[in-house]
Amino acid sequence: MSKVIANALSTEQATAYRNGALDANGQPPEHAVSPGPGYPCRHCLQYIPKGKPYLILAHRPFDSLQPYAELGPIFLCADECHRWEGDEMPPVLAQSPEHRLLKGYSPDDRIVYGLGRIVHRDDIADQAADMLSDERVAYVHARSSENNCFTCRIERSS
Repeated sequence: MSKVIANALSTEQATAYRNGALDANGQPPEHAVSPGPGYPCRHCLQYIPKGKPYLILAHRPFDSLQPYAELGPIFLCADECHRWEGDEMPPVLAQSPEHRLLKGYSPDDRIVYGLGRIVHRDDIADQAADMLSDERVAYVHARSSENNCFTCRIERSS
């Protein structure tokens, strides 16, 4: 199977939210303090440590509004963090206590039906690669299997 790469929220978007940019609902991000594990930052793709400030905001990981452009809450380190870049699965996927929902999307941002699956953290890379081997799939979204929150976009590595 081909290799895959997990893509985090862009630094430009994270910086904009930290500077008060409005979220997908047209509201400024909310501020909170992490009570401990379970709050994954979508920029560094690591869990926000206990006692650290973070943002809660509505995010739509699509370029345009359309029927499949799901919107949901995400977390973001309130302080600057380094954007995840790496060849392996990021900590929020590799260390997650919950399973992940993987959904394949076509180049026009439509769900490719029949491919969605809930997978264990140890199987995310292989299952995403399997989905990406289907020529109809341009990318995969990893989401919380419990809450459906967007975690990251997974693509074929170059």
